[in-house]
Amino acid sequence: MKVSVITVCYNRKSTIEQSIKSVLDQDYQDIEYIVVDGNSSDGTQDIIRKYSDKIAKYISEPDKGMYDAINKGLAMATGDIIGLMHSDDVFYDEKVISKIVDTFKNNPDSDGIYGNGIYVTNDEEQRIVRNRIGGEYDYKKLKSGWLPLHPTVYIKKNIIDRYGNYDLKFKIASDTEFLLRYLFKNKIKMSYLNAYIVKMRMGGLSTDYKRVFKVLKEDCQIYNYHNMSGIKVVFQKKIIALMQYIKK
Repeated sequence: MKVSVITVCYNRKSTIEQSIKSVLDQDYQDIEYIVVDGNSSDGTQDIIRKYSDKIAKYISEPDKGMYDAINKGLAMATGDIIGLMHSDDVFYDEKVISKIVDTFKNNPDSDGIYGNGIYVTNDEEQRIVRNRIGGEYDYKKLKSGWLPLHPTVYIKKNIIDRYGNYDLKFKIASDTEFLLRYLFKNKIKMSYLNAYIVKMRMGGLSTDYKRVFKVLKEDCQIYNYHNMSGIKVVFQKKIIALMQYIKK
């Protein structure tokens, strides 16, 4: 079973190497690693080229943002299952992809799987700030603001071919729309892998506090787009998030 892992980046010189290494260090052999760079100018490209012999596909060109870059990666992917490794994140350990593949093999009817993740401080200490436990899948939870952690989600390629790419009209939270389209609208079959998949740095692409209010606004638009009460669901979603922060 081939696994396509896609990393998109733009001017991520300080973090991209750790992300690349975490993919290349996986003990699973059949990985197609794809890197899509947005024409970085800070030295990111030089770091990527150091690993060119181990990266299956690499392009660097201007794009329309992160989701456009992800769509380019999806177009290049030939794996049986596809997932993302954000340029600020790393896999939890070297056995993650093996565990994901085993979960698919043990649940052959599943269209996708998801797992757990942790958020860590963006410093050398990397103290755990938030513990994101996915929990067993239940379609009803989607209406209460629950969604699997996006970077832990791996979906079969034939399902992505069927239900489509990230919607570029949503600039900040298109991952929410993507997951709702797959899980809520089309009711794909999901399995839960009770293991940590990723470590995510606070302040990275997915956790930048400057974007919080913009994300909230777009989240509301997306839930309304899928015929749910945007304000109510997003409020519930934030309550769930607050409960996941580690008490000091």
